[in-house]
Amino acid sequence: MARFIFITGGVVSSLGKGLASAALGALLQARGFSVRLRKLDPYLNVDPGTMSPFEHGEVFVTDDGAETDLDLGHYERFTGVPARKTDSVSSGRIYSNVLEKERRGDYLGKTIQVVPHVTNEIKEFLKIGEDEVDFMLCEIGGTVGDIEGLPFFEAIRQFAHDKVRGQCIFMHLTLLPYLAASGELKTKPTQHSVKELQSIGIAPDILVCRSEQPIPEKEREKIALFCNVRKEAVVAAYDLKSIYEAPLAYHEQGLDQAVLDAFNISPAPAPKLDMWHDVYDRIHNPEGHVKIAIVGKYTQLEDAYKSIAEALTHGGMANRVKVKIEWVDAELFDREDAAPYLEGFHAILVPGGFGERGTEGKIKAAQFAREKKIPYLGICLGMQMAVIEAARNTAGLDKAGSEEFDHEAGQKRFEPVVYHLKEWVQGNHMVARKADDDKGGTMRLGAYDAVLTEGSKVAGIYGTTSIEERHRHRYEVDIKYRDRLEKAGLKFSGMSPDGKLPEIVEWEDHPWFIGVQFHPELKSKPFAPHPLFADFVRAAVETSRLV
Repeated sequence: MARFIFITGGVVSSLGKGLASAALGALLQARGFSVRLRKLDPYLNVDPGTMSPFEHGEVFVTDDGAETDLDLGHYERFTGVPARKTDSVSSGRIYSNVLEKERRGDYLGKTIQVVPHVTNEIKEFLKIGEDEVDFMLCEIGGTVGDIEGLPFFEAIRQFAHDKVRGQCIFMHLTLLPYLAASGELKTKPTQHSVKELQSIGIAPDILVCRSEQPIPEKEREKIALFCNVRKEAVVAAYDLKSIYEAPLAYHEQGLDQAVLDAFNISPAPAPKLDMWHDVYDRIHNPEGHVKIAIVGKYTQLEDAYKSIAEALTHGGMANRVKVKIEWVDAELFDREDAAPYLEGFHAILVPGGFGERGTEGKIKAAQFAREKKIPYLGICLGMQMAVIEAARNTAGLDKAGSEEFDHEAGQKRFEPVVYHLKEWVQGNHMVARKADDDKGGTMRLGAYDAVLTEGSKVAGIYGTTSIEERHRHRYEVDIKYRDRLEKAGLKFSGMSPDGKLPEIVEWEDHPWFIGVQFHPELKSKPFAPHPLFADFVRAAVETSRLV
């Protein structure tokens, strides 16, 4: 039976609950325990799949096709445990489930209320898979006091009450602001946040306090006294140069020991942290650097490409170099020459996205990389733009474009080299979609197999001809243009097992130019960099030596 750790936040948002949860999961693993991490989000969207990247940042996709919060990416990157649909839930999903049950008559005519019906639905979600691991870490999104979060706080209070004593603990993350004028760390916001939590029946066992300054012993004792926790359970969380320092930093501050003490686990198994010491060494002792441009359309919010940025960091670690990322807005050269914006980079990455805005700039970025022999990695839309560029400039299809752009404009302007995916095989059944279907959850989502061409560059990178990668897209490159494009030199080196859907393209006469329909960044980890990113950065290193 799993022990449950509920992670909540107070004072302000964006303090790093997801990172703290992920680091704690990694530390428990280092002590020999199995873990699973979950995120409970109070927003009313069913999932973040239809939310703007400017609103919510990246949408992280699981193997089983769930569109989830980007914190699940942190969970996977730190623990290596593949996330599942049952590891993420929102208020929207909970209320949707409750209302579906009400419509079916499952509640036998009772009046539906937040307590007990909504809270019971949340508790049922928490129980899923509780016999599979030693520790279940559940992060509650938002901050204590938020109106939309109250059902979740009430549910975890009830859940802990229902379990035997000692099976659940609460960890609360707060802020200790520093007032430069008086030279003081102020503990009052933390006291008020804990008081708010206690008012709804939850008493934290551990406090994690974000601070820009060292926390004096006197202030630690004051927090422990007024928040009713042990002094050893007041854990400092300082700003770090890299998120991958977090497991070692939290261990030094005693977080994992505080958790084991709260569960009365004694003697505690000694942690094995060699892997994280190696990660630390690779981050802080690079043997050079490379400059890589990410040419995107959501560059104003870096969290929109969180997994890509982290995967590039992992690729740098694999090559013992520091990757200096520069964010380039694709709209800057929609109608201009791309060269002034892209010269000087050692590699170019064009990520995914939706809609026509910025796509002409992405096409020009692919053309620049192809003509200048600069390493290029196109992901999802980035692959599609590379194919359109090849069709227009090497295969004689001047009007090549995407059906997505015509659909958005409401008129036919392009020859659709990229078309709306109408059906595909998922497992043992056929999935069908129409262009006017609901947006939420209707894409090709989750892990799918691909077969790589023997002797191709990607087969060499992966070291196999059979791979499985995660997808999130609604449009595909049309296979009917394959022969024409391959005659121009763009090879379709990865296909779906039935040979109908292009998964990977590469230029034969280019040092490193690869486009993939899937999202390899979602599987990359600091201790296991994705092979595509590791080799992409290696190619960038080679380019840097030629400059």
